[in-house]
Amino acid sequence: MLALALAALALSLAALAPLLWTLRAANSSRGRREAALALHRAQLAELDRDLAEGRLLASEHASAVLEVQRRLLAVAATPDAAGDTPSARAPLIAAAVLLPLAALALYLPGGVPGMPAAPLAPRLADADRQARDAAQVIGELRQKIATLDPASPEARRGFMLLGRAEAERGDMAAAAAAWQSALAVQFDPTLAAMTAEAMTLAQGHMSPEAAGLFRKALATAPADAPWRQMAEKQLQGQP
Repeated sequence: MLALALAALALSLAALAPLLWTLRAANSSRGRREAALALHRAQLAELDRDLAEGRLLASEHASAVLEVQRRLLAVAATPDAAGDTPSARAPLIAAAVLLPLAALALYLPGGVPGMPAAPLAPRLADADRQARDAAQVIGELRQKIATLDPASPEARRGFMLLGRAEAERGDMAAAAAAWQSALAVQFDPTLAAMTAEAMTLAQGHMSPEAAGLFRKALATAPADAPWRQMAEKQLQGQP
């Protein structure tokens, strides 16, 4: 077990070697702005890999990518800072060295190196099965809603369930459409905020319709609505 742990430590240090080499360069011209941009781009690439390997649902991937892209745009809009000084690089170097050691210390007490790996193929097959099951459930739910009065409370509940199911499988456009049908029966500020967020994720930008829903939700929601800060932030810079 110790040998495996030491091998893992060596691999961690090898993975960090490019970072350590970059940080030790005395004449490095990369400022903090460029480093932040590189970090966010790496995060986007990692999210894409997690989605491809089945570790993230499409809805989780879309939400995470949107957040990273917002940070990327915020960093890109700021002026570049001066190159890093040795004193500024020192904490990063220390962290790069200490992180693998801390990981090793956490792993040794309860690590299970003999545990078999989880192959990708079975996980992909399981994800495919879950996607087929979700599609079947959604199809049955749509058929049930079609038999109801579109303006009835039962249809509204069906539309809300349909929207949640579509969001869970990553189809934010379909989720927004279902929730809009529920809003047409009875307005609810929380549901309106959810719908506006789903529309924004589906379209990749804030549309006037989504902004209008956010504003109506804020105008009718309680002051302590947990999503109020999120909605106000979304509306910043909107005409």
